Amino acid sequence: MEYRRIPHSNLEVSELCLGTMTWGEQNTQSEAFAQLDYAIDQGVNFIDTAEMYPVPPKAETQGATERILGNYLKKTGHRDNLVIATKVSAPGGKGDYIRPNMALDWCNIHEAVDASLERLQIETIDLYQLHWPDRNTNFFGELSYQQIDDNETLTPIIDTLEALASLQKEGKIRYIGVSNETPWGLMKYLQLAEKHGLPRVISVQNPYNLLNRSFEVGMAEISHREETPLLAYSPLAFGALTGKYLDDQWPEGARLTLFKRFARYTGTQLALDATKAYVDLAREFKLSPTQMSLAFVNSRKFVVSNIIGATNLEQLKENIDSINVTISPELIKRLDELALIYRLPCP
Repeated sequence: MEYRRIPHSNLEVSELCLGTMTWGEQNTQSEAFAQLDYAIDQGVNFIDTAEMYPVPPKAETQGATERILGNYLKKTGHRDNLVIATKVSAPGGKGDYIRPNMALDWCNIHEAVDASLERLQIETIDLYQLHWPDRNTNFFGELSYQQIDDNETLTPIIDTLEALASLQKEGKIRYIGVSNETPWGLMKYLQLAEKHGLPRVISVQNPYNLLNRSFEVGMAEISHREETPLLAYSPLAFGALTGKYLDDQWPEGARLTLFKRFARYTGTQLALDATKAYVDLAREFKLSPTQMSLAFVNSRKFVVSNIIGATNLEQLKENIDSINVTISPELIKRLDELALIYRLPCP
């Protein structure tokens, strides 16, 4: 396992990060513990969660994932060996059951941090991320930006940064990151932090996979030049890039079989055609589609860690084994050729 330092921090994170959003929904606590045991034994030291998890989000299960992780940390004493990241929810995600007012302001962020710390049973969160923007913009894969009038209700970014600064001073969080962010939003966070001496965003967690390379359009250059690397989530496009949903197959217990709301990567013929092309290419190069897709993300210089997830140990083992797969220049060329044919089939 390779370890990489996130710039502007002292965090050394494994090239693979264990995602957790199935814990408490598709996975029991004992299954989550088994995933953690295996991942840590393979060298993974980076765990990502969120106050909203598990997914799909609902009031009955909200916070269960953090509780499961907290129980594991208490039982095993692994806290000091791991980098723990979590996220605060924002308005617009239909999560008002978490807090009546979801604004990313001082009161809400402090309340969210305290609740996460209690569930995680730790004293400090290593990386605290804003799950999505507190403003009207095109996140979560939306392509069409809708201009909003000047009466738009939002929390000023500087207010959010000041709230995070106070939590940093209290020792409750170490570093901050953003998630599902746009180029404008990331640059604004960086500019305001530098101007006012506030905490600097050290990472951005956005979707990135062979079916959705939109991060490369505007965000990748910021990651490079501003030293704010990507934590890539959904590297297998909710499992679509494994090929298991092709030919109208819906495996029992699979995420997209259970939750049709996540149809972004299987809902159009273009998406299915693109997936088949990538699956066929992997097989031509004698690679599993899963490992080719993950190895591609692992190879990107702007990615500091690739967030993998699984619902069983067999999947997790194959995902982690992707660190042993090398993407050849010839394969990169062929992948780029397919990306030109299937440009943004499902962002």
